[in-house]
Amino acid sequence: MKCLRTRKRTLALVAVLIPLFVLFVYVALRSGPLAPVSVVLTTVEAHSLSPSLFGIGTVEAQYTYKIGPTFAGRVNRLNVNVGDQIKTGQELGRMDPIDLDERIHAQDAALKRAKAQIDDAQARLHYAKTQARRYEQLLEVQSISEETVSTKRQELQIAEAGQKAAHEEFARVRAEREALVAQRRNLQLIAPVDGLVVARNADPGTTIVAGQAVVELIDPKSLWVNVRFNQIHMRGLAANLPAQIILHSQVGKIRTGRVLRIEPLADAVTEETLAKVVFDRMPEPLPPIGELAEVTIALPALQPGPIIPNASVHRIGGKLGVWQVINGNLHFTPVALGTTNLDGQMQVLEGLKVGDQVVVYSAKALNEHTRIRVVKHLLGVK
Repeated sequence: MKCLRTRKRTLALVAVLIPLFVLFVYVALRSGPLAPVSVVLTTVEAHSLSPSLFGIGTVEAQYTYKIGPTFAGRVNRLNVNVGDQIKTGQELGRMDPIDLDERIHAQDAALKRAKAQIDDAQARLHYAKTQARRYEQLLEVQSISEETVSTKRQELQIAEAGQKAAHEEFARVRAEREALVAQRRNLQLIAPVDGLVVARNADPGTTIVAGQAVVELIDPKSLWVNVRFNQIHMRGLAANLPAQIILHSQVGKIRTGRVLRIEPLADAVTEETLAKVVFDRMPEPLPPIGELAEVTIALPALQPGPIIPNASVHRIGGKLGVWQVINGNLHFTPVALGTTNLDGQMQVLEGLKVGDQVVVYSAKALNEHTRIRVVKHLLGVK
C-alpha cells in the first residue's frame, strides 16, 4: 500500500511537471532568447526614381547699390531711413560742401583773368602780324636790313606762342572749375534705381572717406536664395531645374522657383557647391535679407530600375549590403547603390534583382543563423 501511494504521488508530480516543462519550452522558443526575431520585409521593385536635392540657403539681393561721395567729406543731411522705398533720381542726402563754393569762386576769377590774358595775347599777335607784314614790305624796297625783319618775325612767333599758351591756360582753369562744379553736384546722394533702403551707415556730421557707402539700396524685385548643396549628392544639378523654397519666417508655405545658375567656385572647406535659386513669384511681404531658407531641387528622373528603402541597408564587415530572405533563411547580400531621393528610396546598381525580398526593419540585430518571423510592422515603427 505504501509503494502504491508513492507511485501515485510520483505520477501526479510528473503529470504537473511535464506541462510546465512544455510550457517553458514553448515560452522560450516563442518569446525568450531563443524566439525568432520579428522582421518586416519588402520586395524589390522596379521604379523610375525621381531624386531630389536638399540645401540650406540665405535670401540675398542680386543687385546692391552702395551710395556715397567720390571724395572725402562730412555728411550734411540724410533724407531716408532703413526700410524706405525710394524712386530713381530721388535725393537720399547731401554732403557738406565745406570750401567748394569758395574754390569755385576762385576759379571763376582765374577764368576771367585767363580770358583777359587771351585778349591781351590776341592783341599782341595782331600787332606782331601787322609789324611783320609792314617790315616785309619795307625789305622789298630795300628800306631796312634783313636783321630787322628777322627780329619782327621772331616777335611774331613769340606772340603766336603767347596766344597758344593763353588758350591752354584758359582751358586748364576751365577744366579745374568744371571738376569743382562736378564735385559740387556729387554732394547730392542720388538714387540710381527704384529700390529699398537696407542700411544707413552714417549720420549727419560723420566724416566719410572717398568711396565709403553712406546708404545701401537693393532692388526688391531681384531677391534670390544663395543655396549650398553637398558636393557628393549634387549630380544632375543644372540651371532651370524646378525648386521648392520654404522661408523660415513662413514655415509651411511652399514657394516655387528655379535654379538660375551654378556658381563656378565651390567652398573647399565645407565641400559644398553654391547655386542661385530665384522665385517664380516674389514673396509678400519681402523676407529680410539674410533669412534662412530650405530649398529642394527636383532632379531629372532616372531610368526604371530596382529600388529599396535606405532603412534596409547595413554595413557589416566593411561591406554595404542588405539582409536578403531566401527560402526563409537570412543571407547578407552586398549591394552597389546609386542615387537616393528624399523619401528614402535608393537605387540598386548591383546585388539585387526585381522580386527579391529584403529585411527593412528587425526587432534585434540579425545574423545568418537568426530565426525570423515575418510581421507587417514592428511596435513603434510605422
